[in-house]
Amino acid sequence: MILATILGVFALGVRWAFSYSLKQQIISKLTALGQGIASSAELENNQLKTDNDFKVEKLLNQNQSLQWFDSQGKLLSSQGKTLINLPLFKENSGKFQEENSKIQVVTLPIIDSDKNRLIGYLRVSQSLEELHEIVEKLDWGLGIGIIVALVLSGGGGIILTNQAMRPIEESFKRLKQFTADASHEFRSPLMAIASNVEVSLKYPVGMRETDRESFEVIASATNQMTQLTEGLLLLARTEKNNIDQQEIVNLQTIIEELVEFYQPQFTRKNINLKTELDQSLSIQGNAVQLSRLFSNLIENALHYTPVEGLIEIQGKQKRDFIEIQIKDTGIGIATENLDKIFERFWRADNSRSYWDGGSGLGLAIAQTIASQHRGKIKVDSQVGIGSHFVVILPAYQATSLRKF
Repeated sequence: MILATILGVFALGVRWAFSYSLKQQIISKLTALGQGIASSAELENNQLKTDNDFKVEKLLNQNQSLQWFDSQGKLLSSQGKTLINLPLFKENSGKFQEENSKIQVVTLPIIDSDKNRLIGYLRVSQSLEELHEIVEKLDWGLGIGIIVALVLSGGGGIILTNQAMRPIEESFKRLKQFTADASHEFRSPLMAIASNVEVSLKYPVGMRETDRESFEVIASATNQMTQLTEGLLLLARTEKNNIDQQEIVNLQTIIEELVEFYQPQFTRKNINLKTELDQSLSIQGNAVQLSRLFSNLIENALHYTPVEGLIEIQGKQKRDFIEIQIKDTGIGIATENLDKIFERFWRADNSRSYWDGGSGLGLAIAQTIASQHRGKIKVDSQVGIGSHFVVILPAYQATSLRKF
């Protein structure tokens, strides 16, 4: 668009300069012609006499015309076919339009050389049709040139961009591979630390109270590190373009199992839960990944909804897609932050007090899984009122691979 704008402005400038130059040449030519003819005119017996030896054919060939006027502006005679049927304007030059054809006009006074007085006027005119044809050809040339320039520059830009992006893409792939490898390698030592801490806390013989507190801190940190590595490893795996182990999955079953799993947390926080699910919410995908998607959203609602709040889960099939809604009466998200909530490790400052050790990857993982299943997640939220997440996935009955 920038290049097209620059070329367009350049073309308009060239067109204006070219047209202006041609018009100035025509005005100069008409002025010289009029001055040469007017010099032969003279006044006899109070009548303007003109040189009749001037060839009319020459005027006709060049689409020019001559009109003679007396000092009062009365038309005396005309020569040529490009005539103007308008009163005389006593000015040096002007532009008139008659019958949709533009005509350039130059009006010259006729001065008697002997008595140095005004004896009449000569109006010289020429049709601008030839100029318009030249300008039209110029317009076509400039237009075709702009199109060719845009095509060539666009193709060259794509080639150069691909060459410039190739090392960046390779670096990004290596970074993702490193993240996956590092997350995988962290699992073993973290499991070893967690198991040893668990044994020490289970058999605290001879352990001081201060040592027990230290082990509990280590256990909590190890648990957070484990969640983080598992989340990064899952993101690295789900960012592939294919879905492994696809099958027919009923989302009603998955959500009901998750509700049952998280029921103790609902009870502990005295949160009122309402579910409304259609009987068959079948899609084609990976059951493990889909379970992780909705567990992350339910955990997000649990973490940010205060005690005695409300969480609603609804699932319906609409035409060829399935819509799962998760509403809560939590702290909400500011409007300016809605486009950031799916970024990795992002958390709103006013929500940190409600978070108890999460990795900050839950919503990013949920969005990635939804995208891998040709779906999307929409969110609407108001601070102090709550959040409303909507997961849209293509239904199994749909024959098209429509992307929402």
